[in-house]
Amino acid sequence: MMIEVEIVGVRIELPSNQPLVLLREMHGERHVPIWIGTPEASAIALAQQGVVPPRPMTHDLMIDVVEALGHTIISVNIVAVEDNIFYGQLQFDDGTVVSSRASDALALALRAKCRIWCADAVMEEAGVRITEHDEGEDTEPGPEVDEERELRRFREFLDDVEPEDFEG
Repeated sequence: MMIEVEIVGVRIELPSNQPLVLLREMHGERHVPIWIGTPEASAIALAQQGVVPPRPMTHDLMIDVVEALGHTIISVNIVAVEDNIFYGQLQFDDGTVVSSRASDALALALRAKCRIWCADAVMEEAGVRITEHDEGEDTEPGPEVDEERELRRFREFLDDVEPEDFEG
């Protein structure tokens, strides 16, 4: 069974400075954090902000190629997680399914404006509950995501990053 999710955003996890993308189930409280690479984090954040680069970046190029061949990506699926590695799939309009890294699949989903699905087993294994904390409630609040603050921090990170930072 698949659960529809949406991308909450990208954040930088401290103190490791490791980027992660946070998914949230559409009809529930569970979130799935997926640690991703910096280039993919940038690609996701830029697409969420509606930034259109002057020349197509890799994920933009992929969408352009798919469309030029007369097809569309109709959904992206997060299908498995093994040892904290998430596996994705691209679902095309003609029924073709292509395996993908989860981070690339999510970057493409934003550009294709398609639905994102997460396997129930992945949600069960990797999902965490983040609930809104009601005033007067006696329970401990869960971790909260301040999206504006995280987005500001990520933009600051992008301002300081140089191409040389990505070289091995």
